[in-house]
Amino acid sequence: MELEKKTTFASNDELIAAINKLREEKDAIILAHYYQVPEIQDLADYVGDSLGLAQKAEQANAKIIVFAGVHFMAETAKILNPDTKVLLPDLEAGCSLADSCPPDEFKKFKEKHPDHIVISYINCTAAIKTMSDIICTSGNAVQIVDSLPEDEKIIFAPDRNLGGYINRISNRNMVLWNGTCEVHDILTTEAIINLKIQHPDAKLIAHPECKGQVLELAEFVGSTTAMLNYTKTDSHKKYIVATESGILHQMQKDSPNKEFIIVPTDDSCSCNDCPYMKLNTLEKLYLCLKNETPEINLDAKIIEDAKAPIIKMLDISKKLNLIK
Repeated sequence: MELEKKTTFASNDELIAAINKLREEKDAIILAHYYQVPEIQDLADYVGDSLGLAQKAEQANAKIIVFAGVHFMAETAKILNPDTKVLLPDLEAGCSLADSCPPDEFKKFKEKHPDHIVISYINCTAAIKTMSDIICTSGNAVQIVDSLPEDEKIIFAPDRNLGGYINRISNRNMVLWNGTCEVHDILTTEAIINLKIQHPDAKLIAHPECKGQVLELAEFVGSTTAMLNYTKTDSHKKYIVATESGILHQMQKDSPNKEFIIVPTDDSCSCNDCPYMKLNTLEKLYLCLKNETPEINLDAKIIEDAKAPIIKMLDISKKLNLIK
């Protein structure tokens, strides 16, 4: 089959109609992260954060999963559905946080703490998952750590900011791998204080991947979904949002009468975009469905070893009523 290399649609509406036609013909499901462009969020079968997407990937009953997100997310879908074809619109859609934890280096780090279990944030490669005992997301990390004995020795990887936040909230002393997400770690207290001066009537809400100094200024700290739910139910009308810009689309859809201001990375724009998330486009999504490539493939042993800590996370989350 000759691969189609570009599209010739006259408008986005025609392109979306073609995607929907292919989705039906090929029995495909489209999963999208909140950080995708609005057009992709609006046509996806499910939009969510890492916890919700992992659950949907586990439950997926389709011949093809198209993962509009980044590489580690598509890997997770393949791990949970080894017999299903998993596609990623752009293979270059990686993750700075996952890249900050090379498997060879982490293996040596783990060997220095032989009496510690490993809890890894889902934003890591399949190789790191194979070296983990439990996976977590920002939506369940605190609860998962709290579910373990107080004297349990823990390595937390790869996000030092999320790990530090959990240590403070749970009064733990987990050993932290020194990794960060460039989208969240770049946000500064100076930028936030300036916004607070300009908008004294706004609440600051922040993702726990931000630096500790940023989180200390926030009125609410939570996962992407938690922030979204907070702004839907809270009575306040204006929010300064310390996370990736893509979440504003859902916030504005759910609360059209409220104002949301993203914390910018610099003075050149009022935005904070993940360059990897934004590599996925409608055109790439169409071509990936049409050509059924790029496909995510993993070694059977990696799938087996990486699946166990993910399933453990989902089981704990269900027991704690974090997911149904």
